[in-house]
Order: sequence, then C-alpha cells, then structure tokens
Amino acid sequence: MAQRMMTVTIASLALVLGLGAVAAEPAHAAQPVGAVNVPGGHLNVRSGPSATHEDVGDLDHGTRVEPSCKVRGEMVDGASRRTSTWVAIGKDRWLSNAYLDWSTKFPVAWCEAGKTSATSAKVSAGGASLNVRERASTGSSVVDRLEDGSGVTVSCQVWGTRIEGDNAWYRLGKGRHVSGRYVSWSGGRPWLPWCGQDAPTFPRGGHQGFIDRHSAAAQESQRRTGVPASVTLAQAVLETGWGESALAVEDHNIFGMKCFGSPGDFAVGCRDYGTFECTPSGSCENQDATFRAYRSIADSYRDHGELLSGWSRYAQAMAHRGDPKRFARELQKAGYATDPKYADKLIGIMGDWNLYAYNKV
Repeated sequence: MAQRMMTVTIASLALVLGLGAVAAEPAHAAQPVGAVNVPGGHLNVRSGPSATHEDVGDLDHGTRVEPSCKVRGEMVDGASRRTSTWVAIGKDRWLSNAYLDWSTKFPVAWCEAGKTSATSAKVSAGGASLNVRERASTGSSVVDRLEDGSGVTVSCQVWGTRIEGDNAWYRLGKGRHVSGRYVSWSGGRPWLPWCGQDAPTFPRGGHQGFIDRHSAAAQESQRRTGVPASVTLAQAVLETGWGESALAVEDHNIFGMKCFGSPGDFAVGCRDYGTFECTPSGSCENQDATFRAYRSIADSYRDHGELLSGWSRYAQAMAHRGDPKRFARELQKAGYATDPKYADKLIGIMGDWNLYAYNKV
C-alpha cells in the first residue's frame, strides 16, 4: 500500500479529479504547545505508544510540551480525554494525549512510519483539482473540490475504489474522502489507522492473559462453525507469538490472513507486512505480503472460522472436528501453513496449556 508517485492516465483522472480551482484546506500550522494534566501527580514518559513500554521519565502537572508528531497507540482513559493518540516529544519518548491539554485545536501532524518526524499531506493531482467525495468511491457524490497542492488533514484511511493500483482513500472529515492516489506526503507515509478500527492491542498478563482474552472469541467460533476452540487458540498463539506480532497489535490480524486483491467480508482493508515463508521442500525465506486489517479481534476470529468451515479445501479437517489433534494434522495436509512442523507445534501448544478444556462449549 506504499504511496506511488507516477504519471496518471486520463481515464483514472476523470474519475476523481474536477476541473475548477477552489479554496484549499490549510496546511499544518506550527506545532502546538500542550500542558501536562495530572493534578497532584506526574505523567510517565514511555519508550513507545503504550503503557506496556518502558517508563523512561516523568513530567509534572503543568509541564509544557511541544510534540513533533502523533501516532495511534494504546487506548487510554485520562484526565483530559479518552484517546488512542500518543505524541512524540523526542526519540523513544512518548506521551498519551489523554493527559494533555491544548490551548487551541489539536493540529499535530502524523509521524512518518517508524520515525518521530512529522509528515503532512497535500493534493498531488498533476495540476487539476481533486474531487472530495461523500464515500470512498468514484460513484459517490462530489461534495467539494480541492486545488492541486492544497494541504489536507487526514484522519484515517478507508478501503475504496481502486485507482491506479491503490485502494486506499483518506478521510478528511465526516462525509469527506479523497483517493490516496492523489495525495502526497512531505516526508515518509505515516502508519495510518483504518477508519473505525479498534486501538492497537498490546499484550498484558503473560501467556495465560492472552488465553483469557481470546478464549471467548475462540469458543464463539466453535459454536458458529464447529472449528475446535483448542485449535483456534493454538493457532492464535503460534501466529501472533502470544500477541506480540505487529500484525496482531496494529491490525488485529490474529491468524495471518492474507489479502488476495481484497480484504474480504470481515476485514476493513489490506496492509503490507514482512513475513517468513517456507516452501514444501523445507527451505524458508523472508517475503513481503499483504495482510488483512480488521476492525477488531473478534472480526479476525469470525473470518478464520468461516474460512476453515466453509472452504472445501479444509473439508477433511472439519470431518475430524471432534479430534483436535487430527484436525491440526489435516489442516497442515491441506496446506494451511507453509511451516512443515505447523501441526506438531499446534499440538504441543494445546497440550502445554490444556487448551482442550476450551472445547466444552
């Protein structure tokens, strides 16, 4: 989904570009100054955008801060607001916006992906104006037009009509969307959330904490589809590394479900990640792949259960759903995963953590 700067065709321009020039949205103003709001206490500075990251310092109530940029992180209920926005105040120094007060509207720019430097967006439409549409579709009503070069404030992204190989559209406000194909960034592209997506889920409570948080979704999947909850939980453990993988934390993709041109019925979009794939002969190497991004963890479990129960490829596994060990081996035979030891690993996890107990639904 990386932003590509290329010459666009007349046909695709006609879908999203207007003809007239109109007033531009303002570019990002100078970075605002905030104040720490923790009456009678202090605010922890973290090495990353969650309370699970290392505490690297603290700031007293009333301390003024000048953030460089923002990211989406752990949801926090604070003295100022409930929010998943975190701001960078230096390298590996992050504050939750839940405990910050601002004298003006919060216009902090997104961070470049993987950095603490700001990146801002502008219309890049080859000299034409850009249609703003009510929804992320070229068939949706045009509600505004923006001049080429206009600064725009992007809140989140939406999977929409494919334009020049890119399905990402940017939401500028309620009922205001533009194709990401015609937006460029001053620095690197930010790691944008999908609109309506739950905040990142950082693992807590160790291995048993992971099982406790995911067991209800696995059991609901068994009730709906027949897929053994023990196998589903073991797959979740193995695929996410007990919830540590970026794919699980950021996009709630618990089972490594890939996109093949579409996010499918349960995901909200697709995002590129690195992965480690093994061939049937046993050789393994790093690969880049596009994975589904989900609104919530529950949606990931729904997608997984529907895939296994509804695809004829896994019919033999479903025929042995009363025997979790056999189910795991049939999954591997059907090519669910490329790891030649996949079934053995699932069976080991089920035994080590007595996941068979969760099959009683």
